[in-house]
Amino acid sequence: MAAKNSSVTEFILTGLTDQLELQIPLFFLFLGFYMVTVLGNLALIALIRLNSCLHTPMYFFLFNLSLIDFCYSTTITPKMLKSFVSKKNIILHAECMTQLFFFCFFVISESFLLSVMAYDRYVAICKPLVYMVTMSPQVCLFLLLGVYMMGLSGAMVHTGSIASLTFCADNLLNHFMCDILPLLKLSCNSTYVNELVVFILVAIDIGMPIITIFISYALILSSILHIHSTEGRSKAFSTCSSHIIVVSLFFGSGAFMYLKPPSILPLDQGKVSSLFYTIVVPMLNPLIYSLRNKDVKVSLRKTLERKISS
Repeated sequence: MAAKNSSVTEFILTGLTDQLELQIPLFFLFLGFYMVTVLGNLALIALIRLNSCLHTPMYFFLFNLSLIDFCYSTTITPKMLKSFVSKKNIILHAECMTQLFFFCFFVISESFLLSVMAYDRYVAICKPLVYMVTMSPQVCLFLLLGVYMMGLSGAMVHTGSIASLTFCADNLLNHFMCDILPLLKLSCNSTYVNELVVFILVAIDIGMPIITIFISYALILSSILHIHSTEGRSKAFSTCSSHIIVVSLFFGSGAFMYLKPPSILPLDQGKVSSLFYTIVVPMLNPLIYSLRNKDVKVSLRKTLERKISS
């Protein structure tokens, strides 16, 4: 159903490109990306679940990170793949709002989850003697509940703001998904208040986690500099390196996309930025954490050995 104040009942997604010769190659490229994303994240989820040595706060949060990456990639990618093989990629107004809601929920949740993971690393490195007490199962569950509550509240506000817009005759959505800024462009009434809501919410959803991450890593760096042994410093840096890479990729592309007014950022440029954090980042996260993490590699080897021997 369309909104009561809107004559549009469906949108037509233009997709990533209108060049016909690129459609099939891009379909197989992003199908490959999606398969790697699904297999990589589900494998990491299964690995953490099956290995008791990975049942620690750090891997509890990594488990949820992989779950979120899998879910929000699945929210976006199948519909995008359809645009490469169909003449018209139509999405109903209600389906569009549903996709927008779940996209916002998972992205905002990941943003706050990354800040919780930074806090976890701070406690592990700066207060190792009280780590298991500070990051008890109850505390971890409380932090995770807060992560998902922030995701839920942000998604409800963003979706409610967009659903209140009036859409008239033009229903050609210049994107491969129902994203906030392209939908604002289609509205036939003033979007000043909606743009202000987007800017404030994104500043909170990106700003608060980034501040938490910066403070955590400033304290971690200060603690590492007080470690006298080279081996100790190296181990501390390696513990944080995977998380720093993931944070840089996720927040860099997200801030570039949403912390600029829609009039400044061309939609085609926005598509590339959206593509990066909706398709590429969820694919890279399990690879980064598995290839750069000794515990994960050891657990994977042991799991494979058990399967082969059985």
